[in-house]
Amino acid sequence: MSHKFHLGLLPRIIIAIILGILIGWIAPMWVARLCATFNGVFSQFLNFLIPLIILGFVAPAIADIGKSAGKMLVVTALLAYAATIMAGYISYFTGAYFFPGMIHADPELMAVENSGGIEPWFDMPIPALMPVMTALVFSFMLGLGIAYSSGVSLRKGVDEFRDIVAKTINKALIPLLPFYIFGIFLNMTVAGQVAVILSTFVKIIIVIFCLHVFVLLLQYCIASLFARRNPLKMLWTMMPAYFTALGTQSSAATIPVTLRQAIKMGVSEDVAGFVVPLCATVHLSGSTLKIVACALALMIMQGMPHDIGVFTHFIAMLGITMIAAPGIPGGAIMASLGLMTSILGFSDAQNAMMIALYIAMDSFGTACNVTGDGALAAIVDRIFSHRKKV
Repeated sequence: MSHKFHLGLLPRIIIAIILGILIGWIAPMWVARLCATFNGVFSQFLNFLIPLIILGFVAPAIADIGKSAGKMLVVTALLAYAATIMAGYISYFTGAYFFPGMIHADPELMAVENSGGIEPWFDMPIPALMPVMTALVFSFMLGLGIAYSSGVSLRKGVDEFRDIVAKTINKALIPLLPFYIFGIFLNMTVAGQVAVILSTFVKIIIVIFCLHVFVLLLQYCIASLFARRNPLKMLWTMMPAYFTALGTQSSAATIPVTLRQAIKMGVSEDVAGFVVPLCATVHLSGSTLKIVACALALMIMQGMPHDIGVFTHFIAMLGITMIAAPGIPGGAIMASLGLMTSILGFSDAQNAMMIALYIAMDSFGTACNVTGDGALAAIVDRIFSHRKKV
């Protein structure tokens, strides 16, 4: 019996980067123009999909959360959002302090999407149906409306639309993504910029991994104040969930392990059964940390303004928008592309580099997310067990 070999997204991205660099050294101009043409069309398609991704995934998620209205829901959602925002600010201030000494600004990289003066053979504009913020506000209005009106027809409609968007991502966007990354790195190699980019990638990845460890330790130290347990023992108990998430790269697929370990840590079954699945959707500390650090590093490297006001806006919106992330491969970065374009002013090429950087560390972000769910479950359990006693 033969088994079909399947190469994951991360290996395909790595192969695309390596091939883009190698072929970029020897490629004739017609190959570079072919890649530039494909990248132009693909980026238009991606920009068209971004509002649909937000609408297709945020609206059903809001409808699901709204139906479960209750004090525990409100407390859990607020804690998850606070943890996500905290991770974003830790990432920003750490990067703002360390990155300028590690990364040298190079204004020439601002034109990375036009590397080497390579022009596509033709353009194919695909206008988006609506702006990103319009899609986000409409998703909230639609999701809350469905939740509180118990709209069966609309609910079925948004679920089916989510399935269509997910299928488009899985069957069209994700398979073509390595070719897009290949074209970006080929162009950067032609322009002589790839060495700067790759050296920066390595530095960013090391900093982000250290930040993940720090954020998890901080979350469990805070949780230990509520649970009155040893934070290191609590974190050690959740390690099976961490390593499972490293392998699956999915918060949803790790839920059974996260749930089991949270109960072993001392969280009541009722609270764990509610908090863990919910946090798999709304708690994305690790993902936010990665996106903020990568975006900040890219902006410093390309000489773009990166003040706290811009990133406050970005982090606040990121914590809301990324509830669209679960269930999509590399979902957090896909859901945040619109914000990077509209708030940070990123180009298509910058978004492509963000995708490559994010997916290179996708497992670690997911592992940070699900392991942190245990800390939030311990806090919620303490709050509501205390209320019951009172």
